[in-house]
Amino acid sequence: MPAFNPLIARLSPPPIPSVLAWAKAYDGSRGQLIDLSQAVPGYPPHPHMLNWLSEMAGSRDYTSYGAIEGEDVLRVAYAQHMTEVYAAPVAADNIHITSGANQAFMCVAMAVTGYGDTVAMTNPYYFNQETTLAMLGIKSTLIACDPQNSFLPNLETVRAALVSGVKALVLVTPNNPTGAVYPSGLLREIFMLCRQNGTWLILDETYRDFLAADAGAPHDLLSIPGWEDNLALTYSFSKSYCIPGHRLGAITAGAEMVDQVAKIMDNLQICAPRAPQAAVAKAIPALRDWRIANRAEIAGRADALRDVMSRLPHWGLQALGAYFAYIKHPFEGVRSEVVAEKLAREAGIVCLPGVYFGEGQESYLRFAFANADAPTIRLLEARLANFTL
Repeated sequence: MPAFNPLIARLSPPPIPSVLAWAKAYDGSRGQLIDLSQAVPGYPPHPHMLNWLSEMAGSRDYTSYGAIEGEDVLRVAYAQHMTEVYAAPVAADNIHITSGANQAFMCVAMAVTGYGDTVAMTNPYYFNQETTLAMLGIKSTLIACDPQNSFLPNLETVRAALVSGVKALVLVTPNNPTGAVYPSGLLREIFMLCRQNGTWLILDETYRDFLAADAGAPHDLLSIPGWEDNLALTYSFSKSYCIPGHRLGAITAGAEMVDQVAKIMDNLQICAPRAPQAAVAKAIPALRDWRIANRAEIAGRADALRDVMSRLPHWGLQALGAYFAYIKHPFEGVRSEVVAEKLAREAGIVCLPGVYFGEGQESYLRFAFANADAPTIRLLEARLANFTL
């Protein structure tokens, strides 16, 4: 029998289905299932968004192939939005539309690295990014994050990791899995280290729209002259517009990077789905107030979880932000997948074990709290207080 590609065969199966399988064994004895597993919006799209999606999907205008880089109308709208968010000029030529943020990351990784190259990632990491690199034959070196500092990396640890030959550094802010938000000053210092080392900084900002209302611009990197030479930002429209099934993301980078990504996209997919692009182009300016209201809703859910965890001293809230909380479970020496499986099967709480996100994460669980409203989140208190192995 012919062999499969060993770079693929050695990967673990996708993690979300395995966790949902645990949930199917829950008998309902503790009440409703509390699903904190997957980072999906726990509220529906705006009615206008659904109408635009329907309208565009029914139009002959979007049944043929489109521009590889994305629809002009969306590239212009998103560039204008980026200019407003960062108070820095971003042009349509700096934008490439992709089928989701995972594809955006894959395209950027392929554009700047090749087989046998090394990419630095924080530990814990977002598992899809680690497996993307692994299946491409790209090595990963891990930068430890400090649990006592909301799982942010120490600048000197980053400096030590950026040795000659490290082609790129990947950061996610707000972070998946921890929720940690990188301060603007720390990002600038890390970016300068990357520039000194000739290293690309790949910044995943999938959850950017759920930063605190008074946070201001996430960073000032797009105001630094020559940022295009070693910076690429990735983003997902899924969370902000509640359309994860339509698979739409974006890359913001220099025009040369956009040209390189177009070569990759032409072979991966030719173009991202066209009808959702046209719909989102309308939504960016029209649904601003709705997005702000959703940000407040998610912040309220974060507050509810913070309040619940404050009354559960044996469960440690290590970091929280945007869609996620990183929780230290109280069972010393017990691997996180054992705790997560029993939580799902017996307590009806579905979450992801920390071991899915990197080395040394056996004591942690990821709660994706954006998928549950505040009253549901408050149900956690009684279930966790009474939970035993």
